[in-house]
Amino acid sequence: MKTRKSQQQDYVHGYTETEHTRLLDQSRTLTDLLHHDTHYPAGAKVLEAGCGVGGQTVILAKRSPRARFTSIDVSEESLAAARRLVAKERLANVTVETGDILHLQFAEETFDHVFVCFVLEHLPKPLAALQRLRAVLKTSGTLTAIEGDHGSTLFFPRSGDAWRTIQCLIDLQAKSGGNALIGRELFPLLSQAGFRDVRVSPRMVYVDASKPDFVDGFTKKTYIAMVEGVRREALRQRLIDAKTWEKGIADLHRAAEADGTFCYTFFKGLVKK
Repeated sequence: MKTRKSQQQDYVHGYTETEHTRLLDQSRTLTDLLHHDTHYPAGAKVLEAGCGVGGQTVILAKRSPRARFTSIDVSEESLAAARRLVAKERLANVTVETGDILHLQFAEETFDHVFVCFVLEHLPKPLAALQRLRAVLKTSGTLTAIEGDHGSTLFFPRSGDAWRTIQCLIDLQAKSGGNALIGRELFPLLSQAGFRDVRVSPRMVYVDASKPDFVDGFTKKTYIAMVEGVRREALRQRLIDAKTWEKGIADLHRAAEADGTFCYTFFKGLVKK
Protein backbone atom coordinates (compact mmCIF):
# COMPACT_ATOMS: atom_id res chain seq x y z
CA MET A 1 0.00 0.00 0.00
CA LYS A 2 1.36 3.43 -0.92
CA THR A 3 1.77 5.99 1.81
CA ARG A 4 0.55 9.54 1.42
CA LYS A 5 4.16 10.66 1.15
CA SER A 6 4.87 8.32 -1.76
CA GLN A 7 1.68 9.38 -3.51
CA GLN A 8 2.77 12.99 -3.22
CA GLN A 9 6.11 12.17 -4.80
CA ASP A 10 4.25 10.58 -7.74
CA TYR A 11 2.82 13.98 -8.69
CA VAL A 12 5.02 14.65 -11.72
CA HIS A 13 4.60 18.45 -11.61
CA GLY A 14 5.79 18.81 -8.02
CA TYR A 15 4.52 21.02 -5.19
CA THR A 16 6.40 24.26 -5.80
CA GLU A 17 4.96 27.75 -5.58
CA THR A 18 5.35 27.97 -9.35
CA GLU A 19 3.15 24.91 -9.75
CA HIS A 20 0.59 26.32 -7.32
CA THR A 21 0.41 29.49 -9.42
CA ARG A 22 0.11 27.48 -12.64
CA LEU A 23 -2.83 25.50 -11.24
CA LEU A 24 -4.67 28.66 -10.22
CA ASP A 25 -4.02 30.25 -13.64
CA GLN A 26 -5.36 27.09 -15.27
CA SER A 27 -8.55 27.00 -13.21
CA ARG A 28 -9.35 30.67 -13.85
CA THR A 29 -8.70 30.42 -17.59
CA LEU A 30 -10.80 27.28 -18.07
CA THR A 31 -13.76 28.18 -15.84
CA ASP A 32 -16.35 28.72 -18.58
CA LEU A 33 -15.11 25.87 -20.78
CA LEU A 34 -15.16 23.24 -18.05
CA HIS A 35 -17.79 24.47 -15.61
CA HIS A 36 -20.59 26.24 -17.49
CA ASP A 37 -22.71 23.13 -16.88
CA THR A 38 -21.49 22.24 -13.37
CA HIS A 39 -24.12 23.12 -10.77
CA TYR A 40 -25.23 21.47 -7.53
CA PRO A 41 -28.59 22.05 -5.81
CA ALA A 42 -29.14 23.64 -2.41
CA GLY A 43 -28.37 21.27 0.44
CA ALA A 44 -26.40 18.82 -1.71
CA LYS A 45 -23.37 17.16 -0.11
CA VAL A 46 -20.49 17.20 -2.59
CA LEU A 47 -17.12 15.47 -2.26
CA GLU A 48 -14.29 17.09 -4.22
CA ALA A 49 -11.70 14.33 -4.44
CA GLY A 50 -8.18 15.68 -4.94
CA CYS A 51 -8.75 19.40 -4.46
CA GLY A 52 -5.07 20.37 -4.78
CA VAL A 53 -4.48 24.06 -4.09
CA GLY A 54 -8.19 24.88 -4.30
CA GLY A 55 -8.37 26.29 -7.81
CA GLN A 56 -11.42 24.22 -8.74
CA THR A 57 -12.79 24.38 -5.20
CA VAL A 58 -13.53 28.10 -5.22
CA ILE A 59 -15.15 27.88 -8.66
CA LEU A 60 -17.45 25.04 -7.59
CA ALA A 61 -18.38 26.68 -4.28
CA LYS A 62 -19.18 30.02 -5.90
CA ARG A 63 -21.27 28.45 -8.66
CA SER A 64 -23.28 26.40 -6.14
CA PRO A 65 -23.29 28.57 -3.01
CA ARG A 66 -26.02 26.59 -1.24
CA ALA A 67 -24.37 23.19 -1.70
CA ARG A 68 -21.92 21.86 0.93
CA PHE A 69 -18.45 20.83 -0.25
CA THR A 70 -15.94 18.53 1.42
CA SER A 71 -12.63 18.94 -0.40
CA ILE A 72 -9.85 16.42 0.26
CA ASP A 73 -6.25 15.87 -0.82
CA VAL A 74 -3.21 13.84 0.30
CA SER A 75 -0.77 16.75 0.10
CA GLU A 76 -0.58 18.87 3.25
CA GLU A 77 1.19 21.60 1.25
CA SER A 78 -1.67 21.76 -1.23
CA LEU A 79 -4.27 21.64 1.53
CA ALA A 80 -2.65 24.61 3.26
CA ALA A 81 -2.86 26.58 0.01
CA ALA A 82 -6.47 25.51 -0.49
CA ARG A 83 -7.43 26.60 3.04
CA ARG A 84 -5.83 30.00 2.49
CA LEU A 85 -7.71 30.44 -0.78
CA VAL A 86 -11.04 29.37 0.72
CA ALA A 87 -10.52 31.82 3.58
CA LYS A 88 -9.52 34.60 1.21
CA GLU A 89 -12.69 34.08 -0.82
CA ARG A 90 -14.77 33.87 2.40
CA LEU A 91 -16.44 30.63 1.37
CA ALA A 92 -18.54 29.27 4.20
CA ASN A 93 -19.77 26.21 2.28
CA VAL A 94 -16.39 24.42 2.02
CA THR A 95 -14.59 22.11 4.44
CA VAL A 96 -10.99 21.20 3.50
CA GLU A 97 -9.70 17.92 4.91
CA THR A 98 -6.82 15.48 4.54
CA GLY A 99 -7.97 12.43 2.61
CA ASP A 100 -6.74 9.61 0.39
CA ILE A 101 -9.07 8.63 -2.46
CA LEU A 102 -8.13 4.95 -2.23
CA HIS A 103 -8.62 4.90 1.54
CA LEU A 104 -11.61 7.16 2.16
CA GLN A 105 -12.79 7.44 5.75
CA PHE A 106 -16.38 8.29 4.83
CA ALA A 107 -19.24 5.84 5.21
CA GLU A 108 -20.80 4.38 2.08
CA GLU A 109 -23.54 6.46 0.44
CA THR A 110 -22.50 9.68 2.21
CA PHE A 111 -22.47 12.14 -0.71
CA ASP A 112 -25.02 13.28 -3.25
CA HIS A 113 -22.32 14.16 -5.76
CA VAL A 114 -18.61 13.56 -6.33
CA PHE A 115 -16.30 15.83 -8.33
CA VAL A 116 -12.83 14.72 -9.46
CA CYS A 117 -10.73 16.88 -11.78
CA PHE A 118 -7.16 16.42 -13.09
CA VAL A 119 -6.58 13.66 -10.51
CA LEU A 120 -7.11 10.28 -12.19
CA GLU A 121 -4.21 10.96 -14.57
CA HIS A 122 -1.81 10.89 -11.61
CA LEU A 123 -3.07 7.68 -9.99
CA PRO A 124 -1.57 4.23 -10.66
CA LYS A 125 -5.03 2.69 -10.10
CA PRO A 126 -7.64 5.07 -11.53
CA LEU A 127 -10.26 2.34 -11.85
CA ALA A 128 -9.91 1.41 -8.17
CA ALA A 129 -10.18 5.10 -7.27
CA LEU A 130 -13.42 5.46 -9.21
CA GLN A 131 -14.84 2.35 -7.58
CA ARG A 132 -13.99 3.71 -4.13
CA LEU A 133 -15.60 7.05 -4.97
CA ARG A 134 -18.68 5.23 -6.23
CA ALA A 135 -19.01 3.51 -2.86
CA VAL A 136 -19.36 6.79 -0.93
CA LEU A 137 -21.89 8.12 -3.44
CA LYS A 138 -25.58 7.83 -2.61
CA THR A 139 -27.84 5.70 -4.78
CA SER A 140 -28.71 7.71 -7.91
CA GLY A 141 -26.01 10.24 -7.03
CA THR A 142 -23.75 11.66 -9.73
CA LEU A 143 -20.03 11.85 -10.34
CA THR A 144 -18.25 14.37 -12.55
CA ALA A 145 -14.75 13.58 -13.81
CA ILE A 146 -12.57 15.91 -15.89
CA GLU A 147 -9.23 14.91 -17.43
CA GLY A 148 -6.90 16.19 -20.12
CA ASP A 149 -5.05 14.25 -22.80
CA HIS A 150 -1.58 15.45 -23.75
CA GLY A 151 -1.76 13.43 -26.95
CA SER A 152 -4.49 15.79 -28.16
CA THR A 153 -2.06 18.72 -28.36
CA LEU A 154 -1.89 20.47 -31.74
CA PHE A 155 0.07 23.61 -32.57
CA PHE A 156 1.39 25.69 -35.43
CA PRO A 157 4.12 26.10 -36.55
CA ARG A 158 4.82 22.37 -36.35
CA SER A 159 7.93 21.26 -34.47
CA GLY A 160 9.34 17.82 -33.78
CA ASP A 161 11.52 19.23 -31.01
CA ALA A 162 8.48 20.75 -29.30
CA TRP A 163 6.80 17.35 -29.40
CA ARG A 164 9.88 15.78 -27.83
CA THR A 165 9.50 18.05 -24.79
CA ILE A 166 5.83 17.07 -24.50
CA GLN A 167 6.76 13.41 -24.81
CA CYS A 168 9.15 13.85 -21.89
CA LEU A 169 6.22 14.90 -19.72
CA ILE A 170 4.12 11.96 -20.96
CA ASP A 171 6.96 9.51 -20.29
CA LEU A 172 7.78 10.90 -16.85
CA GLN A 173 4.15 10.70 -15.81
CA ALA A 174 4.02 7.09 -16.97
CA LYS A 175 7.19 6.31 -14.99
CA SER A 176 5.52 7.67 -11.85
CA GLY A 177 2.49 5.43 -12.40
CA GLY A 178 0.24 8.00 -14.05
CA ASN A 179 -1.28 8.41 -17.50
CA ALA A 180 -1.09 11.74 -19.32
CA LEU A 181 -3.30 10.29 -22.09
CA ILE A 182 -6.16 9.28 -19.81
CA GLY A 183 -8.72 11.68 -21.29
CA ARG A 184 -9.44 9.34 -24.21
CA GLU A 185 -10.00 6.49 -21.72
CA LEU A 186 -12.54 8.25 -19.54
CA PHE A 187 -15.63 6.57 -21.02
CA PRO A 188 -14.41 2.97 -20.61
CA LEU A 189 -12.98 3.71 -17.15
CA LEU A 190 -16.26 5.14 -15.87
CA SER A 191 -18.20 2.26 -17.42
CA GLN A 192 -15.89 -0.38 -15.94
CA ALA A 193 -16.19 1.26 -12.51
CA GLY A 194 -19.89 0.36 -12.52
CA PHE A 195 -21.46 3.73 -13.22
CA ARG A 196 -24.51 4.08 -15.45
CA ASP A 197 -25.69 6.66 -17.97
CA VAL A 198 -22.07 7.47 -18.82
CA ARG A 199 -21.73 10.62 -20.90
CA VAL A 200 -18.37 12.08 -21.93
CA SER A 201 -17.98 15.33 -23.85
CA PRO A 202 -14.79 16.82 -25.33
CA ARG A 203 -13.95 20.37 -24.24
CA MET A 204 -11.52 21.79 -26.79
CA VAL A 205 -9.33 24.81 -26.18
CA TYR A 206 -8.41 26.53 -29.40
CA VAL A 207 -6.09 29.54 -29.13
CA ASP A 208 -4.90 32.11 -31.64
CA ALA A 209 -3.97 35.79 -31.51
CA SER A 210 -7.63 36.81 -31.50
CA LYS A 211 -7.85 35.37 -27.95
CA PRO A 212 -5.07 37.15 -26.04
CA ASP A 213 -6.39 36.05 -22.65
CA PHE A 214 -6.09 32.40 -23.67
CA VAL A 215 -2.69 32.94 -25.28
CA ASP A 216 -1.44 34.17 -21.92
CA GLY A 217 -3.61 32.16 -19.53
CA PHE A 218 -3.60 28.80 -21.31
CA THR A 219 -0.87 28.44 -23.92
CA LYS A 220 1.83 30.19 -21.87
CA LYS A 221 0.85 30.01 -18.19
CA THR A 222 -0.93 26.65 -18.19
CA TYR A 223 0.41 24.37 -20.91
CA ILE A 224 3.95 25.56 -21.64
CA ALA A 225 4.53 26.18 -17.93
CA MET A 226 3.45 22.58 -17.25
CA VAL A 227 5.94 21.20 -19.77
CA GLU A 228 8.72 23.49 -18.56
CA GLY A 229 8.20 22.20 -15.05
CA VAL A 230 9.69 18.78 -15.86
CA ARG A 231 12.90 20.12 -17.43
CA ARG A 232 15.22 19.12 -14.61
CA GLU A 233 13.88 15.58 -14.33
CA ALA A 234 13.78 15.06 -18.11
CA LEU A 235 17.44 16.03 -18.38
CA ARG A 236 18.42 14.05 -15.28
CA GLN A 237 16.86 10.90 -16.73
CA ARG A 238 18.41 11.66 -20.13
CA LEU A 239 15.09 11.58 -21.92
CA ILE A 240 16.29 14.55 -23.96
CA ASP A 241 19.43 16.67 -24.30
CA ALA A 242 19.57 20.29 -23.16
CA LYS A 243 19.92 21.75 -26.66
CA THR A 244 16.87 19.89 -28.00
CA TRP A 245 14.89 20.83 -24.89
CA GLU A 246 15.60 24.55 -25.25
CA LYS A 247 14.76 24.44 -28.96
CA GLY A 248 11.51 22.57 -28.26
CA ILE A 249 10.37 24.99 -25.57
CA ALA A 250 11.21 27.93 -27.83
CA ASP A 251 9.08 26.34 -30.56
CA LEU A 252 6.16 25.94 -28.15
CA HIS A 253 6.42 29.63 -27.32
CA ARG A 254 6.48 30.28 -31.07
CA ALA A 255 2.93 28.88 -31.21
CA ALA A 256 1.89 31.70 -28.83
CA GLU A 257 3.04 34.42 -31.21
CA ALA A 258 0.81 36.45 -33.52
CA ASP A 259 0.79 33.90 -36.37
CA GLY A 260 0.77 30.79 -34.17
CA THR A 261 -2.09 28.57 -33.02
CA PHE A 262 -2.56 26.09 -30.18
CA CYS A 263 -5.19 23.44 -29.49
CA TYR A 264 -5.82 21.00 -26.63
CA THR A 265 -8.75 18.79 -25.62
CA PHE A 266 -10.12 18.05 -22.16
CA PHE A 267 -12.76 15.38 -21.53
CA LYS A 268 -15.63 15.78 -19.05
CA GLY A 269 -17.57 12.75 -17.89
CA LEU A 270 -20.91 12.81 -16.07
CA VAL A 271 -22.34 9.58 -14.66
CA LYS A 272 -24.91 8.20 -12.23
CA LYS A 273 -24.40 5.52 -9.61
